[in-house]
Amino acid sequence: MPSLKSHVVSFVLRYSRKKAFSSPENLQRWIAAARRTEDHHPPASLHQRFNIEMRAVDGFAVYEIAPRAGVRKRILYLHGGAYVFEITPYHWHLIADMADRLGYAITVPIYPIAPEHDFHAMFGMVGEVYRRMLEETEPEDIVFVGDSAGGNMAVVLTMMAAKEGQPLPSRHVLISPGLDVSLANPEVFEAERNDPWLGIAGGREAIRLYSAGMDPADWHISPVYGDLSVLPKTLLLTGSRDLLTPDNLIFAQKARAAGVEVEVIYEEGMFHVWPLIDMPESRRARERIAAFLSESRPPIRQGKRTGLEAPSAEAAQ
Repeated sequence: MPSLKSHVVSFVLRYSRKKAFSSPENLQRWIAAARRTEDHHPPASLHQRFNIEMRAVDGFAVYEIAPRAGVRKRILYLHGGAYVFEITPYHWHLIADMADRLGYAITVPIYPIAPEHDFHAMFGMVGEVYRRMLEETEPEDIVFVGDSAGGNMAVVLTMMAAKEGQPLPSRHVLISPGLDVSLANPEVFEAERNDPWLGIAGGREAIRLYSAGMDPADWHISPVYGDLSVLPKTLLLTGSRDLLTPDNLIFAQKARAAGVEVEVIYEEGMFHVWPLIDMPESRRARERIAAFLSESRPPIRQGKRTGLEAPSAEAAQ
């Protein structure tokens, strides 16, 4: 049964943040307002707890949280924000929790966002971040963690690395990822009614601003249509009140059919990216994420130059 706090958060989201996604015009207004207040720097409290350094890649900031002594593993964290909003304190507090629980080094790129930039600038930057990570860290010690748009980016980045013949990360953690923006699945429209946060009209506008004119069914934008066989062992977290969930369950089925080991945490009553918000359900989710990333290392996988257990998609309807 969903917690009281989750009901309160859901109510607040429906009468605040959902307005941003109710129309293209509203999304544009929210972007303009966000640009006046956004600040990508980690909160001061994190600097007091961790050794954090900043460097630049392609002119954009990359933050590095130093690992605990003797720990080799490293997380590339790709934040969400519909490709148009900057990293938030909620992301930073999840990152800090993972650093506390695991002691891993965590790399956080403040990648270029739309409408000022598009897909090519974003992946040009995060691709370079990953290449530099590979120069410093064995690929079997690298994991990708991403929420929402960042979950999409984690999958696409792995697919692009596979196509280029680069070593691949050892694991994925995908938190409410957006894996299909084509709207080919009619269940998404029904799911929107129960989602207190996301809306299709504003989401379409965000994709238009970001996608550099690519077809929404192109795997670079909707990785559910790509070669899923290249993906590593994956933990996917999704909730029953998230309009992205129907596509997430289809992604899990297709990835398993392609030979990928996928564990799905399906939380009844939960909305988009609920693990970022401090409440009982997020604490359970974070415990599972930490346990998943603490498991023994899998063998290294090389890219190819060619290119709570969830219910099934049918049962989740």
